[in-house]
Amino acid sequence: MGHESRIGVREDEAGGTRLWRLFGLGTRSNDRHRHGNSRITERARLLEDITEFLLRHDLPVSPDNLLRAHAIMTKSNLRLANKVIEREEAGEPVTQSWLDQQITGSDTTDTTSSNLDRLARELDRSMERFGESTRSAQEAASDYGAQLAQQTEMVANSTSEEDVVASLAQVARAMLDRTREMEAQMKKSDEEARDLRRNLAKARRDATIDHLTNLPNRRAFEDVFKSEWMAAQAEMEPLCLALCDIDFFKAVNDTHGHDTGDRVIRAVAQALDRISDSCHVARHGGEEFVLLFRGLDLAGASAALDAARERFAARHFVDKVSGKAIGGVTFSGGLTDVFAHPDLSSALRSADEALYRAKEAGRNRVEVA
Repeated sequence: MGHESRIGVREDEAGGTRLWRLFGLGTRSNDRHRHGNSRITERARLLEDITEFLLRHDLPVSPDNLLRAHAIMTKSNLRLANKVIEREEAGEPVTQSWLDQQITGSDTTDTTSSNLDRLARELDRSMERFGESTRSAQEAASDYGAQLAQQTEMVANSTSEEDVVASLAQVARAMLDRTREMEAQMKKSDEEARDLRRNLAKARRDATIDHLTNLPNRRAFEDVFKSEWMAAQAEMEPLCLALCDIDFFKAVNDTHGHDTGDRVIRAVAQALDRISDSCHVARHGGEEFVLLFRGLDLAGASAALDAARERFAARHFVDKVSGKAIGGVTFSGGLTDVFAHPDLSSALRSADEALYRAKEAGRNRVEVA
């Protein structure tokens, strides 16, 4: 039998207690009796929270889920923690597929990668077939040469001119038929390879674009970040990174539908994309965007982003289907100095923390880390 956890979620022996034993803390009550210092108690409480989270949402106890639950409970991943809180407050389940999507950012990334792999494999197979056709043509030419050599020998030894001519004509006809067959096969293989190369090039382009907003996606942004980081460092220019998130976006989706929600996402994308030619904007996933300001320090980048925020907040949206007013839509932002951090992950985490402060302070604002 299980027992009631401190927030009313039942835990069974195979779930919660086993997780505690895995971390060497025994049962909760025994552990608390044995250890009096606050450090052990804090660890025990964290394990209790992690266990309850996994059980509450019926999530498998896997290494990935343990790490995610730890990040949520400790708020080391503020973005994920906030999204879980919003989902729980809305009464919606935190499923495995939903959790996986928050980590990967978008289902389309995996699909595009699969398409790229498939096209690459098809291109490899097409090139193999082309190579086989080429080898067959070479073998046919070699056979033809050998047969011609034999016929030449026959000419030297033959007394019948008619027999020699007939034999040569037979060899020539066979070679002509084989040549035509090889030409058709090589033409087909070449056309297949050209089509596959075009499809592969298109798939590679598609792999870097978010198709709802036509902005670069997260994968493309990571490549841009690397090149801009190196260029800014070489030129000794400032480089700032921002994360922006649409405020109360779930309410827009729930009230007016996903089509309207998509229109709002596109509108925010366009507003951010118009900030500056030196500002790189990408869709980071869901209703979140990431921006890279090169040549602007924190004050300049903050002013540019805040001006875009104010302009967008002044707009009023209408549901095209119902004609009802949606009202104002706003977004919040968190900004950080890239060169204050060792890598992209650290910079994103810092911007995420600043974004969290902006949300906590009332939304529709930009906070600087």
